[in-house]
Amino acid sequence: MIDLRRVEEIGLNALQTQRQLFYDGWILRLSPGKARRARSVNAHFGSTLPVAEKIRHCERVYEACGLPMLFRMTPFVHPGDLAQALDARGYAPFDPTLVQVARLDAPPDAQDDEAFAIASATPTAFADVLAGMQQSTPAQRDAYLERMVATPQATRHLVASLDGRPVAIGTAMMEDRTAGVFSMNTVPELRGRGAASALLARLLGWAWEHGASHAYLQVDAQNHPALALYRKFGFETAYTYHYWAREGEQS
Repeated sequence: MIDLRRVEEIGLNALQTQRQLFYDGWILRLSPGKARRARSVNAHFGSTLPVAEKIRHCERVYEACGLPMLFRMTPFVHPGDLAQALDARGYAPFDPTLVQVARLDAPPDAQDDEAFAIASATPTAFADVLAGMQQSTPAQRDAYLERMVATPQATRHLVASLDGRPVAIGTAMMEDRTAGVFSMNTVPELRGRGAASALLARLLGWAWEHGASHAYLQVDAQNHPALALYRKFGFETAYTYHYWAREGEQS
């Protein structure tokens, strides 16, 4: 049985950014990219200071950095009454996200569609394609690239192309025999055509070849097409997290 707290730690490691602070066991991620995981407070480790004092400190830091104040709330937060403290200060949960896990007892069956050419990409090339698909600003693109270049985890970036045009992407990042799947994205007009399945099979096959026994991913609870895809590969929900923010900062 995989240790879910360890899965959460590995997921935090996958966010490597130089723009972060440690504060009494909390990680304040301050990367100005699109991913909320990299620009929110992760209260994963021990906590000793008064919680109201800590929340006020975080608010000052995020305001100074020009970022909305977000708390990423998992089942593992410290202290255990953090949700009550946030509620008292006008914070509310939004965007439930599922952390799903699958065993990798064997490589998945090939899902290749001959219409798509799948190739590995450098972090820079991958960041460029992702930025185009997500309509990211230059600063958001650069923040993503910084995290990818800085990570110590083994990483595989794949891009699927159709007639020379990038149409789908995905990344796997591995640590301690556990592979995380990130940045899965397909252009809207080609969703459901098999590109994502082909990419995911390749990414999980790479992870299995490099010794992974489990894979995990994080998916919006309302993204039903993605959930159906991941179910085909054996992913099941292990735990759920929410973001908490004040009105007007849920971005």
